Amino acid sequence: MNWWESILLGLLQGLTEFLPVSSSGHLVLGQHLLGLEAGSDGVLFEVLLHFGTVMSIAWVYRARLGRLAADLVHAARRPASIAAAYREQPNVRLGAHVLLTMVPTGLVYVLFGDAIEEAFGSPRLAAGMLLVTGTLLLLTMWSNKGTRSVGPWNALLIGLAQAAAMIPGISRSGATICTALYQKIQPEEAADFSFLMLLPVVLGATALKLGEAASVVGAAAWDVMLPGVLAAFLSGIVAIRLVIAFVRQGRFHLFAAYCFAVGVAGLLFL
Repeated sequence: MNWWESILLGLLQGLTEFLPVSSSGHLVLGQHLLGLEAGSDGVLFEVLLHFGTVMSIAWVYRARLGRLAADLVHAARRPASIAAAYREQPNVRLGAHVLLTMVPTGLVYVLFGDAIEEAFGSPRLAAGMLLVTGTLLLLTMWSNKGTRSVGPWNALLIGLAQAAAMIPGISRSGATICTALYQKIQPEEAADFSFLMLLPVVLGATALKLGEAASVVGAAAWDVMLPGVLAAFLSGIVAIRLVIAFVRQGRFHLFAAYCFAVGVAGLLFL
């Protein structure tokens, strides 16, 4: 991999992590088209790209995350009143619901992790799953704007959608936002919750992957990888703001056309 391929893959990661078009599917297709194979360096690069996208979320939501952390720490200092804090404080509820989404995601990874990782070797599977993503997006045309907030059962169902999105080609943001919209969650809250719930998942996955990549950190081509990480960070910021705007305006389904086009092209030509 050279520096321009690094930047291209970084742009793909940053844009497709948040746009509802599947980052995993695009990375599988992108690596296949560029003739790149995932070795130990590839694992490290994948970890770094995800770190770049996490920093995108941290930057866009920096003020809200600061308040969230402060309220959670305050509640944790008074364990006897956590139930009251959950009822009365929106940030404590948000933190609890984000943790709930990790339950189905973690269970699916533990039970089917090996099969999921094998799926990343199939570009045709990724292309086919992009058609599934397109269908999910298209169905939001018939989902009227909701007025509800995320509750515990909503969070579990959104977590199941996130678990399904471990399959390459199924968009994580698309599946989670669509699931929230189908449950009549307020559109902007649906998008915010989808992005915030990604933080612990990516941080956990990064910690796991770092163990695999530790042996090549010293010898890694940092001058090639870092431009890709920066590209992932900057493009991620743009993508987050774009998705929020589309969801708020009720135009989330417009991304379906792109998913159908890429999915059909992948099935025909790969």
